[in-house]
Amino acid sequence: MELDPFKVLIRPVATEKAVQLLDTQNKLVFIVDRRANRLMIKRAVEEAFDVKVAKVNVLITAKGEKKAYVRLAPEYSARDVASQLGIL
Repeated sequence: MELDPFKVLIRPVATEKAVQLLDTQNKLVFIVDRRANRLMIKRAVEEAFDVKVAKVNVLITAKGEKKAYVRLAPEYSARDVASQLGIL
């Protein structure tokens, strides 16, 4: 099953914890499509923001949404991407 990369990422998460992860671990947090797997999420983030993704962790929240923690490669700054998104 193939999803459009720009429909995979539903919205960024801008909670206090998510902003802390930006600075400490170079991670971005997104709510993503429930049907998307790690590879689809990785590809969508790389295409949308022109960065390299090192790792993707996913979980299903209590609300039934799928949340993705996306760690960027060390040469890219999650802070820069967050400012593009308007989180910071």
